[in-house]
This record gives sequence, C-alpha cells and structure tokens, in this order.
Amino acid sequence: MSAGADGGGGAVAAERARPGGSPEDGFVPSALGTREHWDAVYERELQTFQEYGDTGEIWFGEESMNRLIRWMQKHKIPLDSSVLDIGTGNGVFLVELAKFGFSNITGIDYSPSAIQLSGSILKKEGLSNIKLKVEDFLNPSPELSGFHICIDKGTFDAISLNPDNAVEKRRQYVTSLSEVLKIKGFFLITSCNWTKEELLTEFSEGFELFEELPTPKFSFGGRCGNSVAALVFQKTGTSLEKR
Repeated sequence: MSAGADGGGGAVAAERARPGGSPEDGFVPSALGTREHWDAVYERELQTFQEYGDTGEIWFGEESMNRLIRWMQKHKIPLDSSVLDIGTGNGVFLVELAKFGFSNITGIDYSPSAIQLSGSILKKEGLSNIKLKVEDFLNPSPELSGFHICIDKGTFDAISLNPDNAVEKRRQYVTSLSEVLKIKGFFLITSCNWTKEELLTEFSEGFELFEELPTPKFSFGGRCGNSVAALVFQKTGTSLEKR
C-alpha cells in the first residue's frame, strides 16, 4: 500500500489512464485492483500480527476514522443502527465503531486472510459481537441487506484499478450498494483517487449527495485542492435494476 494523503495511513493511489481524462476513461490498471494482491497483503499482515501483535496500517489514517464517527455522532445515528464496513481489511475501523458504542456492526472483505486478521484483532480487543464475513461486494449474498449505514475507505478506489473491465465493476459496485443499503440509508465514502464531482457522477443513480466532509487541503502552483474526497450519500427511493 502507498502512504495515504489523509494522515499517513495506507491508501490506493492511482494514475489516470490519460492526462485530464474523464471518469469513464478510468485509471491505469494495476495489481492493486486484484484479489491476488490483497490476499498476499493480508497474508503478510496476518503473519506479522501473529508474530509481533502489529495490527497493520490504518487506511487514510486515524483522522479518517474519527471524521466518519464524528459525522455519525453529529447526526445522532442510533447506536443500534446496522453498519456495514465494505472492504474491512484489518478491521481496525470496526474496533473504533465498537468503542464509540455502535453495537450492530458487520465487516466484509473478499480476502479470507483479511477476515482472519480482523477476527484475531477483534478477539484481542475482547469484541465478540461484531459480525465478519468473507464477501465479494460485487456479488453480495442475499442475506447481506438492510443496512442503515455503509462505509467505504478505499475499496471503490481499488475496484477502479481492476485490470478486468473496471468500468463494469464500478457499475456493479453501485448496484450492490443499492441492494444492501436501506432506502434513506447513508453511504460514507473516502477516496484518494476520485474528486467530489467524479463521485457525484459515479453514484448519480439511486443516490443523492447529503454532505461533503472536510478533508486536508493542499496548495500547489498557486492552486488549492483536497488530497482526499469524503462524501456522504443518501439512498433515494429510486431502485437500480440488476445489470
């Protein structure tokens, strides 16, 4: 993983397929978009945790987790709301959610090693009521549904780098999100690859922007911008057909 732009945690940085390209042009395909890569990453992290107790990197840093939890507290999201962490990785965000009192939490990842690592970390923290599942979010199981909150910190970024038809996989992601999230439910996404405007386009069907979260700014060549985009979408009543 590369160093994140939002506080030092791991994140998936990408290069545009062509300079100034549109979202449909996508990014240069990368191993970072493959399951094989992440299986290998989490196998190493699992071994490191077993040997040294090191939980591994926090994607986008601790501030990214605190930012999302502050938003949930600000909007008085009930602590028993069903929360889904998409691409949970080492599960550290699940631990933080539990520490703040959220009690109906599920973490999914398509890497069995990631889920094994998450389980080991949760056990070390004494947390036994958090659900973990090996799931490919692009093809979710029927029981993965009815969530009030869905959270993504870098998973959509990784999917966007898949060498095998990333455009279609992005569409599948949006369809899956519509299936697992309740109407009027919230989707919180943090991305280091997509701008706010591009994310609005990617999630234009079935979702509307609820709020943009503040993220670190940078200045270069007299221009200012955000190194990370963090948005909250709300699912509308418009349903998406399975594509």
